[in-house]
Amino acid sequence: MNDNTLLECVEHETGPAPTHSVIWLHGLGADGHDFAPIVPELRLPTGKAVRFVFPHATVQPVTINGGMAMRSWYDILTPQLVKREDEAGIRVSERAILALIARENARGVPSANIVLAGFSQGCAMTLHTGIRVPFKLAGLMGLSGYLPLGDLAQPEHHAANLDTPIFLAHGTYDPVVAPERADVSRAKLQELGYQVQWHTYPMPHSVCPEEIADISHFLQSVLV
Repeated sequence: MNDNTLLECVEHETGPAPTHSVIWLHGLGADGHDFAPIVPELRLPTGKAVRFVFPHATVQPVTINGGMAMRSWYDILTPQLVKREDEAGIRVSERAILALIARENARGVPSANIVLAGFSQGCAMTLHTGIRVPFKLAGLMGLSGYLPLGDLAQPEHHAANLDTPIFLAHGTYDPVVAPERADVSRAKLQELGYQVQWHTYPMPHSVCPEEIADISHFLQSVLV
């Protein structure tokens, strides 16, 4: 992907002239349409106009899936996820996400009014990017994922979002990203000083109604 090319996105605005944005990153093999239907289910108050941005990751071969090409934020090399990681791919996607944030800034939404969110691999990119940006965000929301490049979190994290609320949610029966992996990520973030809200649900690698209600409460608390 050319760093100057913005990712294509699905967008949903809850009102005219949005003052706040949520950039929501999909999981491996999905696309920006995956979470778009969740917006009305969040039942956000009508008084605040929010732009939901659901980008499509680029199509690339994924090693763990036999080299099959699919939408992916980075290559996944092993089922253990963090045993060997595609650092170069992660950093390419980080730049693509920063470009989306910059576009929201250009459309009149300050970074402090932007929530970065993601599911699974999108969660990994949310946490990776969110702890490194040198500017304040409204919140970070990671669903059913983990913190990649964990050994680099300490030397590379930035203090800008140390007191930015982080919503982490995971299914206790997740067979894709083991709950233990998510818990290690939570502990690492807290060790670095981040403000983590930790939620678990009796579900697999998915989203449930109780989680959607908690997401709504979180977004209403940070999109102020």
